[in-house]
Amino acid sequence: MLFDKVVIANRGEIALRILRACKEMGIRTVALHSEADRDLMHVRLADESVCIGNAQATDSYLNIPAIISAAEITDAVAIHPGYGFLAENPDFAERVEKSGFVFIGPDADTIRLMGNKVTAIKSMKAAGVPCVPGSDGPLGDNAATNLSIAKRIGYPVIIKAAGGGGGRGMRVIHSEAALINGISLTRSEAKANFNNDMVYLEKFLETPRHIEIQVMGDGKGDAIYLGERDCSMQRRHQKVVEEAPAPGITPEERRKIGEACVNACRKMKYRGAGTFEFLYEQGGFYFIEMNTRIQVEHTVTEMITGVDLIKEQIRIAAGMPLSYKQEDIKITGHAIECRINAEDPYKFMPCPGVISLYHAPGGPGVRMDSHIYTSYTVPPYYDSMIGKLITYGEDRDTAMARMRNALDEIIIDGLTTNIPLLQDIVRDGNFVKGGVNIHYLEKMVNL
Repeated sequence: MLFDKVVIANRGEIALRILRACKEMGIRTVALHSEADRDLMHVRLADESVCIGNAQATDSYLNIPAIISAAEITDAVAIHPGYGFLAENPDFAERVEKSGFVFIGPDADTIRLMGNKVTAIKSMKAAGVPCVPGSDGPLGDNAATNLSIAKRIGYPVIIKAAGGGGGRGMRVIHSEAALINGISLTRSEAKANFNNDMVYLEKFLETPRHIEIQVMGDGKGDAIYLGERDCSMQRRHQKVVEEAPAPGITPEERRKIGEACVNACRKMKYRGAGTFEFLYEQGGFYFIEMNTRIQVEHTVTEMITGVDLIKEQIRIAAGMPLSYKQEDIKITGHAIECRINAEDPYKFMPCPGVISLYHAPGGPGVRMDSHIYTSYTVPPYYDSMIGKLITYGEDRDTAMARMRNALDEIIIDGLTTNIPLLQDIVRDGNFVKGGVNIHYLEKMVNL
């Protein structure tokens, strides 16, 4: 049986995306919102809405007691966390389940396991997933031992915080002389940012691509993979443009790495949507982390497979089996996603404000996932992303041409957006050719 009522514990475009899926499935919705988000589109469209706190995320979207209370007073059955905020917080998942509600995502133990980079890597190695050569565990306090580990790996190396994420808690070391001080600094930063000073060491790959594998598990030992995405167009470790399938990845490479990821999911009885993220260099995949939630870029996978990942998340959380077997998953055509942010296109500073005019692009193969509308005020309190523009075509050239047209057609007046940068990217010769590495965009805009 599907849920009668679901709480949407998020905001913006992903909250609207979840609401649409629920409405298609005949599930009633409860929109949670901060005082600053009363006019969000999904709040207007939901069956019920509950204000859970003031504008600051710590008082609203990160306020676990308020979210649980909202679920209780509305007689909801399940809570969908979307992405960001509490989506990968194991304590939240645990509180949801202990309060008698269903968490639409993996169980708390899985989130906890994969949220710690050291335990995640150890788990992946045991499951046969290829990993970056590294320290095989946290670094101790013995300087001589740490120097020896780095020498074995080979410089350059990267020091990473075990509890880090989103591009934070990392430091590249190019020489033995800088290692010990680098470890000390990274420990201090990790303690301050993540309340966890555990760090580990990996080989620093100099020109890799960022390739990720989408998986779906039923929580009982069955799982499938839904192809890969290329997310290499990044700045400061934040993705800007994503596409699927990844240019240059062969069907055999896809099958081999996909099966390794599925094997790992089966071993941990993974439940729901997840993404294995890899660095890819010279034909080799190297695991870096697993995201135990739906991804921002899940849209491009939906376009090339025809699978509604949000609906599948909900079905699995309700105890239903996977809707697809591996042989049912076919990769057809090509899809590209551009993240549209209310920010300076080249300095990347957030630019909140009122949207005086909004016109969404259209035409064959064009999808716009966004919560904005004319007169909507983009608040200064949250992430600057205001929409995702996705184009699909029977091949990459067609998808790229449609993206160029769509970016030229979209109108968002009243504030500054990164659309000019996106227009430059989809006309850049090397990006159009395909296969750029994760450092390409920063060099392109001289960061």
